[in-house]
Amino acid sequence: MKYIHKPWYKKWWGIFLIILVIFFVSLFFAFAIYIFNYTKNFNAALIPQKYISNSVIEGSKNNYWLGSANPKITIVEFADFDCIYCKKSFSKIREITSVYDNIKFIYRDFPVLSEFSAQLASAARCAGEQGLFWVMHDKLFINQGIGSDEEILELFKQIGGDEKKFNNCFQNNKYLPEIEKDLIDGQTLNITGTPIWFINGQRIEGDIPYEFLINLIEQNLNK
Repeated sequence: MKYIHKPWYKKWWGIFLIILVIFFVSLFFAFAIYIFNYTKNFNAALIPQKYISNSVIEGSKNNYWLGSANPKITIVEFADFDCIYCKKSFSKIREITSVYDNIKFIYRDFPVLSEFSAQLASAARCAGEQGLFWVMHDKLFINQGIGSDEEILELFKQIGGDEKKFNNCFQNNKYLPEIEKDLIDGQTLNITGTPIWFINGQRIEGDIPYEFLINLIEQNLNK
């Protein structure tokens, strides 16, 4: 009987080799597409949003801020007092604004993470009515996880303000329009989570590593 010589690609090991090559090539292209999309999205997050007016990013005189009134760098944060990544970030910002004298930090509310987020934002603003916004801001992050009006009032008692005035403000949702304004501006900026930062208009998402933040600030200062 005449022996028929099969081409290598028809032999079992040849077929297996072809399947293996196809698998790794597909894996390579899938990985390349992932890296491309990741890089594109990351770069897009760093593009200054010049088409958006400063008032949409920075808010109004009703938003609380720290630092210089005539800054070289303006940092805006959209945050939620129930956001764990915002909690990780707040101490870095407090330190930076105490070190640099030409930075302005603006805090804006984006209370979407829990049913109680808006009340937490309201509590900070009602404390702000008595000049205690930043004290309450820090208290709310340090004691993150509270979820009742009683706990909020107890927290306010610790900072020594007028409890009756605070409670009246808080129970009547006095600053809800300002909080809603921040929320609407955040939606205009396509914000879906927190924290979101705008550093001289440059958008960055998530908890920023301290070294990265310092380098970015230095770059802006040296422009």
